Amino acid sequence: MGCMNSKSFKHTPGYEEPSVLASETSFSVNEVEALYELFKKLSHSIFKDGLIHKEELQLALFRNSNRKNLFADRIFDLFDLKRNGVIEFGEFVRSLNIFHPDTPKLEKINFAFRLYDLRNTGFIEREELKEMVLALLNESDISLSDDMVESIVHKTFEQADSNGDGKIDLEEWKEFASQNPALLKNMTLPYLKDITMAFPSFVMKSEIEEDDL
Repeated sequence: MGCMNSKSFKHTPGYEEPSVLASETSFSVNEVEALYELFKKLSHSIFKDGLIHKEELQLALFRNSNRKNLFADRIFDLFDLKRNGVIEFGEFVRSLNIFHPDTPKLEKINFAFRLYDLRNTGFIEREELKEMVLALLNESDISLSDDMVESIVHKTFEQADSNGDGKIDLEEWKEFASQNPALLKNMTLPYLKDITMAFPSFVMKSEIEEDDL
């Protein structure tokens, strides 16, 4: 038998076996193993403790770890399944699974609903929708007048709030999403279909040395 490098046995805190995660998600075992390499890079980008902190996720998504960002906050909160302030490897894979091309549309719709339900009330209210629209526009470097933003919110509620109670429930959201497929466009990341062949660009640009992991 050949001599094994001891580093190959060192896993991040909360590590779960790829075969287990593959059985619970749309990812293959090889893809989960590739995601582990991605996870190690992200979890060592700032704090180097093998866990993804909010600043590290924001740095990966937006190249900025300091600027307050509502969208990044919501993504982190939904990925942090244990609600302990960090993202472990299992949470990372299970949450990324939502964005896999093979994940059922209904799961994507439900995730998007939770993303917009900022106060976790089970409804999307006008102010929540406006806050998310402004956050997404800000990250896209798009500037719209207050009137235009209000128009987006008004038209959305006009179409989605079918019972006219001033808030959007999950069933109304499902119907709205089915009529507006573009709403879920960002809920699918094509590269996750073959993660072993194509990492996101921010991973390829990482300056982290493998010896540091």
